[in-house]
Amino acid sequence: MLDRTYLKQEHLCVTNIVKQMSQRYKELEDVIAILGLEELSDQDRTLVSRARKIERFLSQPFFVAEIFTRINGCYVCLNNTILAFTLIMNGSVDTKDEGAFYLKGCLSI
Repeated sequence: MLDRTYLKQEHLCVTNIVKQMSQRYKELEDVIAILGLEELSDQDRTLVSRARKIERFLSQPFFVAEIFTRINGCYVCLNNTILAFTLIMNGSVDTKDEGAFYLKGCLSI
């Protein structure tokens, strides 16, 4: 679905990194369920934290969901979305808790 002829290089890079991070998080879920988060390396714990923030951030406040969420939908331009994922992945928002990303259209730093 991601075609290089339609997307900018930055968009493709961010998308690929998000996919890789999500895949690694899925691999670690079983380890977390059995041994706990404490048994992961610091690097894996950081990855898990960022992946969970990405999952929460994917819950955008859509206009069609207003009736269910009672949260106003909002339009977010593509550049802001790419920037938000970049901020999550590079650790710029590591100090924020996961809940700060749920049903947010734009990230405010």
